[in-house]
Amino acid sequence: MRLKLVYAFIFLFFVVILSRVYYLSIKSNLYYEELAKQNSVKTYMIAPVRGMIYDTRGDLLAINELGFSISIKPYLHIRKKNRPILDDEIFSILQFFPDLNASEIKKTYQREDSYYNQDYIQVVDFISYDDMIKHYSNLNLRKNLKVEPQVKRKYPYNEVASHVIGYIGKANTQDISENPISKLTGHIGKSGIERYYNDVLQGEQGHREVRINALNKEIEELSFKSAYSNDLNLSIDIRLQQYLSEIFSDNAGVAIVVDVDDGSILAAGSFPEYNLNSFVEGISVAEWKELSNNPDHPFTNKMINGLYPPGSVVKMGVALSFLKSGLMGAASQITCEGFVELGGRNFRCWNRSGHGHMDLKHALQQSCDVYFYEGGLRVGIDRIAPVLSNLGFGSKTGVDLPSEFIGTVPSREWKMLRYKREWSAGETLNTSIGQGAFLVTPMQIARYTAQIATGKNVRLHFFKNNLDFNKSVEDDEIFNEFDKSFLPYIREGMYAVMNEPGGTAYRYFNNFPIQVAGKTGTAQVINFSQAEKKNIRESDLEYYSRSHTWITSYAPYKKPKYVVTVLLEHGGRSTTSAKVTADIYRKMMELGYIK
Repeated sequence: MRLKLVYAFIFLFFVVILSRVYYLSIKSNLYYEELAKQNSVKTYMIAPVRGMIYDTRGDLLAINELGFSISIKPYLHIRKKNRPILDDEIFSILQFFPDLNASEIKKTYQREDSYYNQDYIQVVDFISYDDMIKHYSNLNLRKNLKVEPQVKRKYPYNEVASHVIGYIGKANTQDISENPISKLTGHIGKSGIERYYNDVLQGEQGHREVRINALNKEIEELSFKSAYSNDLNLSIDIRLQQYLSEIFSDNAGVAIVVDVDDGSILAAGSFPEYNLNSFVEGISVAEWKELSNNPDHPFTNKMINGLYPPGSVVKMGVALSFLKSGLMGAASQITCEGFVELGGRNFRCWNRSGHGHMDLKHALQQSCDVYFYEGGLRVGIDRIAPVLSNLGFGSKTGVDLPSEFIGTVPSREWKMLRYKREWSAGETLNTSIGQGAFLVTPMQIARYTAQIATGKNVRLHFFKNNLDFNKSVEDDEIFNEFDKSFLPYIREGMYAVMNEPGGTAYRYFNNFPIQVAGKTGTAQVINFSQAEKKNIRESDLEYYSRSHTWITSYAPYKKPKYVVTVLLEHGGRSTTSAKVTADIYRKMMELGYIK
């Protein structure tokens, strides 16, 4: 019995040995064959050069400046005997570029140096072509250094159109996990067009596959695929864009100029602006604090992220709800005595003396609040809110900029959902004149004005050659024929605002070279936080408490072609919204947009 057990043990031992031999020689052959192939074939990924951005006339708005990067051979720190070589190489770099920081270069190298890294380690991201070319030969001859062509994003117009163009910045860990190409390029779009169209601008990576020997030397090239990227042509005209920056000067606010034929935006600015070039390689702490603490909020793209009460510029939309209800006509008269009494409270008109008898045209012309108070009570919020929503308030315009806000259209359902409270008649009065909880973005006001002017749906966009934006939207009209029958009455009132005595903008457009129709408005300032108050000098508190001023307009009156929407925060420091609007139209005539 014992002998049988010994034989059985010997048999099992040889079975195990033979199985292992079979696995190592046969089954794992493919694995080791693939492993050997990986050891002999190396793939280099080729980073694409970011596409450039042009304005509508072909002027460059974002370019790539040619320069060089410097990398150092690996294993010079982890192997103690090589550390003097590392110090020598760093010294050789500083010999030609003394402004570089030796300790930062060494830290960067140490962070990447390991036995698993066979690639040269980039220690200097960018040195301009002019600075490097004088020393290129000396550095390139050093066997432990590699000097390679590199590009750096540059914005020729600095701060002009900063909120439209946006900027690129260094890719962080999250960026790289979501966008592998950013690991190769080291950068990714952070805001504006640079971010919205990042996938288009960054393009596709290429690769180069080579065979190497045991000494890591290249023997032959097996395959090659070049990287590519795409340029963008925007609809903005940098000449008009620069003019917006000039006339806003020390004012804060927004200006948007739209071609209503296709929704292309000719110029758009959020002010104050900031220098885009400061963000490419990382902004200094001091500059960041200065911008962050600025009470005019230069970082906020107010075109799509600024939320403001629309004030009286929304009265065209409210008027449309009055007419659609059938409870009021264009000729319906309301007497303005300067206020409306409701629930023991007086809701006042801006003209405390009253406007007298008002019909729709003159209520728009003189921006009579009482007309809209009384009309709001007759028609009711349940008829007003749906019309305003249909005009695009409370939803994104779809303009090609990232992170657009939607704002708020107050309604019975909205209040119950948010506050669990019933609607009140006083809230209807506030909504009817664009105050209270009503919040819009300037981009929404620009689109809404274009729709009132043309009677068509208008899709706003900056990308000039994007077919998705330029295609017809006739199948997505916002006005039916019944709605369109009321638009002439509203346009007539907008014409009177600018061209007839008593109009709220008549002073600036009387005897103007072209006929402009529009609407002015005043929006109360939403209370700012205690943190913001700390950044405002006491002498400036009165200014920052002043109301914002709107004007939105279109021209020419009879054949609408362009919309100009202007918002001056706190009424402006050195000008008025109506004057800015008039100046913009004059500039457009000078540039040949309007004959």
